[in-house]
Amino acid sequence: MSSYVGRHAALYDTFYSDKPYDNEAAFVHHCLTRFGLKDTKRLLEVACGTGSHAFALERYGYQITATDYSEDMIEVARSKAVEKKSTVTFSQADMTNLDNVEGTFDAAISLFDSIGYVQTNERLTQTFNQVRQRLNPGGVFVFEFWHAAAMIPHHDALRIRRWTTEEGTLLRVSKTSLNVARQISEVHYTIYELSKDGTYKCFEETQSNRYFLLQEMSYIITSCGFEPVTWFAGFTESELINEETWHIVAVARTSSTQKRI
Repeated sequence: MSSYVGRHAALYDTFYSDKPYDNEAAFVHHCLTRFGLKDTKRLLEVACGTGSHAFALERYGYQITATDYSEDMIEVARSKAVEKKSTVTFSQADMTNLDNVEGTFDAAISLFDSIGYVQTNERLTQTFNQVRQRLNPGGVFVFEFWHAAAMIPHHDALRIRRWTTEEGTLLRVSKTSLNVARQISEVHYTIYELSKDGTYKCFEETQSNRYFLLQEMSYIITSCGFEPVTWFAGFTESELINEETWHIVAVARTSSTQKRI
């Protein structure tokens, strides 16, 4: 899980400048209000990236602790927090080991398909148990994952995207290959920073993410002490999950009698 380090972390917000963070945060808030504990306040986010979901959710009054594996992403998030005068607490943590996260929480979230960075059943079990142990009894975990039914037939083997910046142009070439037996998507990025003076810089990074079927995920979270509450076809209630659904948003609840850590 060494993704988004160095320059890639610095450019992350440019790459995802068109992502509807506010709309997604509104849907998460709806889920927490509908399915979560009454008066949910303390919220844990794992794999927070540069904090954009956390900042959007903070507007609803949540007290948020946000973690990410990449120290570089956390540094970007902290800089943004200073600019926004945000009270979100950011810290570096591997989602399979949250020992440095203090206290318990009313709810937890993990968005942008980040649970897929945990690729083995053993480490997934560790992750879900770590999250569950930090939730108050009856707390919910809202998380998003890649859906295998859409990923396998519809993934883009080659994708090129371009962004215009104050410095010049960003070009990102993505090459994707699947290991169907392991349910892993490997994406190799080549990123070009083209300056207005004609010079350019280039760097590469490879990311690997697991994709899941719904019943598979249901079994995993149930074995870790969660109750599957509901599943959404992305950040909406208006669509049914089918073979065209790329992203599934899951809501899972802890037992109302579970013991705290």
